[in-house]
Amino acid sequence: QVQLVESGGGLVQPGGSLRLSCAASGVIVRMYYMGWYRQAPGKQRELVAYIHSGYSTYYTDSVKGRFSVSRDYDTHTVYLQMNNLIPDDTAVYYCNAGSDPHGEYWGQGTQVTVSS
Repeated sequence: QVQLVESGGGLVQPGGSLRLSCAASGVIVRMYYMGWYRQAPGKQRELVAYIHSGYSTYYTDSVKGRFSVSRDYDTHTVYLQMNNLIPDDTAVYYCNAGSDPHGEYWGQGTQVTVSS
């Protein structure tokens, strides 16, 4: 059993920054991928970014150059540094982890709202 607990969401003005954190606990095996999805109102959930245990990363086109994903292997924590936020980044962000990029474990979600 694996639990993912997110933190760091909130309200920020356009151009601002937020850092999301997600800590994994429980029986952690084959957690090769850790990353983030998001779901905006009325839209499908989309993959935002992930990091592989071999340190390779992926970003969806809309966040390239603005978001950065990193991972602390000692604490089983993944981070998403979000800079230069825009209103279209408003969504519930979900931590995801598992043996592939569409991992089997999910966090409860944290709201990010970008608004002036």
